[in-house]
Amino acid sequence: MKELFLGPGIAHSILVFAVVIGFGLWLGRFKVKGVSIGSTWILFVAIVLSHFGVRVDSTVMSFMKDFGLILFIFSIGLQVGPGFFHSFKKGGLKLNLLALCLVLLAVVVTLCIHFVTGEDLKTMVGVMSGAVTNTPGLGAAQQTLGDAMRADGILSSEVTHATSGLASAYAVAYPLGVLLVIGLMILFRSLFKVDLEQERTELEKEDEVEGNARRMHCEVENPAVFGQKLSHVTDGIAGDFVVSRILHDGVISIPGPDTVLHKGDKLLIVTTQSDVDHIRILFGKEVPMHLKDWQKIDFKTATRRVVVTRPSLTGTKLKDLNIRTKFGVSVTRVTRAGIDLVARPGLILQMGDSLRIVGPEQGLDAVSDLVGNKTTNLDKPNLIPLFFGIALGVLLGSIPLRFPGIPEPIKLGLAGGPLIIAILLGYFGPSWKITIYTTKSANMMLREIGISFFMAAVGLGAGQGFVSSIIGGGYMWILYGALITFIPVLVIGLVARYACKLNFYQICGLISGGTTDPAVLAFTQGAYGTDYPSVNYATVYPLSMFMRVLVAQLLVLFAIA
Repeated sequence: MKELFLGPGIAHSILVFAVVIGFGLWLGRFKVKGVSIGSTWILFVAIVLSHFGVRVDSTVMSFMKDFGLILFIFSIGLQVGPGFFHSFKKGGLKLNLLALCLVLLAVVVTLCIHFVTGEDLKTMVGVMSGAVTNTPGLGAAQQTLGDAMRADGILSSEVTHATSGLASAYAVAYPLGVLLVIGLMILFRSLFKVDLEQERTELEKEDEVEGNARRMHCEVENPAVFGQKLSHVTDGIAGDFVVSRILHDGVISIPGPDTVLHKGDKLLIVTTQSDVDHIRILFGKEVPMHLKDWQKIDFKTATRRVVVTRPSLTGTKLKDLNIRTKFGVSVTRVTRAGIDLVARPGLILQMGDSLRIVGPEQGLDAVSDLVGNKTTNLDKPNLIPLFFGIALGVLLGSIPLRFPGIPEPIKLGLAGGPLIIAILLGYFGPSWKITIYTTKSANMMLREIGISFFMAAVGLGAGQGFVSSIIGGGYMWILYGALITFIPVLVIGLVARYACKLNFYQICGLISGGTTDPAVLAFTQGAYGTDYPSVNYATVYPLSMFMRVLVAQLLVLFAIA
């Protein structure tokens, strides 16, 4: 028993990790003024125990840190991958440029502090990672520093000491990094004289997510389409829309390619807000009908939601299923990750997609069998792409990349490599017929286990010299971290409001996503009573996360060059 609690064995190491993580997560449940730093408590609990002499096997600690980082990074990549490239379109481009400036400003402030004060740049990378609350950046910096030192033949004890110094700086700067951003959000509301109700109303009037589905009712008035088949009318027409039902001479039917349009026909159309005017020009004016008006007349058809659960359909285009031709059923919209999409023919299906279908009961049953519609299949984890993806990520992260002006080759490492592979799998996986679907709860479980392992390992490694670092001048890291947090967020907040004319809720999402800080997002949603910031948070988060991981590695390489 003494060996279990005080010995150097594997059982002792596992026991310490379990206690650190369990106690840290328990502390994360408590909030002050509605704010909690969540799993970051694990880091501080580990530092305290390590300071008082608790040690774990160095091999176990190294494995836990690296594998935890990979799990955390990879699960993030899978989650943000499907929307990563779409986030650069239209309004998302402006938001991502602002987020990029937020990242680069933090780097500029970090370098300025380094040159003015003479503080070691490697230490400043740790301070910067804590100030912007970016744990993967810390992990990437530690690994890059460790790889470079080992390549130079430096002893492992010195490598451990150097990487632990980064973690100490990170831990000192982290708490104020969270609180300052929240304080600036409160300041912005006062400074901008924000009327929350008015800001919310403005967002409700705008349909900023142009891929979202919208129902409209039109009467055929355009003489150019009288007597024409629907396929001839829609062939080559730009825009996303589906003619769900047609009312002709009091009879409702589901139109097919050969359905002929007549003057006065009423059409139930599912389209996007951006295509509404185009639809009016093509067919005719909107008429004051409601979905219930169709349901009163339409007694021969029914509506149902079915879920794609057949892995073989991943990557299949909707038009290739020939649902309307084979079964007389119309797919009016597709719901993916809570967002309604227009069921355009070229839409690529993914596991977990929910299809809204309309047609006769017999046809609905056939479509249900075609797509699977067995939600229990979604509960089974698909681990093959996960582990092959991690393997590819590790290989990619190990490839040395040489750039002019940088003496040492750059490696994406265990943070950058898996992140890139996960994003590519998330985005291109369905097109490549790779099923990467995981439930939201499974993804969160994977992510939380990973970050918990990483935080515990970092804290246990840093705690031994934490207090001595603070006494030896590390208290200045608090000031440095405050500057790295305050200056970029203040500048970008002012630019976003006065130059880019962004809505206050958009700014909240931009700042919380640009700092990759879910605690700030949770505060803005709770304090201001809306989920609007989460849309913009998701828009800028992928690029911000990637850039913060990359710049942390570049600064370390610059420091040791």
